[in-house]
Amino acid sequence: MKKHIHPDYRPVVYRDADAGLAFLTRSTARADRTVVWDDGATYPVVDVQISSASHPFYTGKARVLDSAGQVEKFRRRYSAR
Repeated sequence: MKKHIHPDYRPVVYRDADAGLAFLTRSTARADRTVVWDDGATYPVVDVQISSASHPFYTGKARVLDSAGQVEKFRRRYSAR
């Protein structure tokens, strides 16, 4: 591999402030801010708006659409033509 053309692959903290979830992983994402992690080391932090702790699909708060009812409504409306 060529040297000095790849971004740095380093530990980064991803944080969902609304849900209170933060996890440490490795990434090439750039971050301007840092945070002190549980191990006492300082890592760059990337704030995200939605994570698995706040996404409606994973929390069970997703709306279920009545697609069968919509199909029947469509058939009733346009089947006579």
